[in-house]
Amino acid sequence: MTRAAERTVTRAEYCVVACAEAWRDDGEILASPMGTIPSIGARLAKLTFSPDLLLTDGEALLIGDVPALGAASGVTEGWLPYRKHLTMVLGGRRHVMMGASQIDRFGNQNISCIGDWARPRRQLLGVRGAPANTVNNPVSYWVPRHSTRVFVEKVDMISGVGYDSAAAAGPSATRFHDLRRVVSDLGVFDFATPDHAMRAVSLHPGVTLEQVREATGFALAAVPDGGLPYTREPTDEELRLIREVVDPRGLREHEVRA
Repeated sequence: MTRAAERTVTRAEYCVVACAEAWRDDGEILASPMGTIPSIGARLAKLTFSPDLLLTDGEALLIGDVPALGAASGVTEGWLPYRKHLTMVLGGRRHVMMGASQIDRFGNQNISCIGDWARPRRQLLGVRGAPANTVNNPVSYWVPRHSTRVFVEKVDMISGVGYDSAAAAGPSATRFHDLRRVVSDLGVFDFATPDHAMRAVSLHPGVTLEQVREATGFALAAVPDGGLPYTREPTDEELRLIREVVDPRGLREHEVRA
């Protein structure tokens, strides 16, 4: 294989880097990634620019190493049963990256049902821990298939609390409310606008702004005059870590295809 071929970065790998960046500068805080790409991203962040991140084995142990995705940890640092995990959630020492069956312009997320709550067309996971997560911890979202079915004008049911809903609920909901970013297979988005409406921050290479707009069920906040940058490329070392250390089986490519 030539050097050029080795350096070719896939869409999935751009998504991994974008997810990893969500935990940059978080310090000693629990990373709770949900999904293949976020899990690889959290491990990559831990191995590079966020070494103080805390990781778990997905059950009840804090781990001190960074095993490959799906491999067992060899270093146990602590015990984190469910009740202690909930205490950490309420204390804000956790940054979770959740999924979203629907998400709207102000970051309200739905993972509960599609259609009217009283008679839904589809039953999903239920609200789970989304309300407590979004009013107590930093929260980001991962959407592997960016479409108008997911990015909607108004969610059918609020599971995760968005900026408009938190403001309507008052100080108890806004005090620790912090939606960091949304990463999809098309780009990176945040809510750093005057009214906290979603805006595009970067596009993955090969993606156009028109493509994103067509796949989004609401108008994104205005794009800067200079246009949008591309999502940054992984460094050579990050690419090695993704391919050889964290995800040697290439599971990332099953979750995102260009």
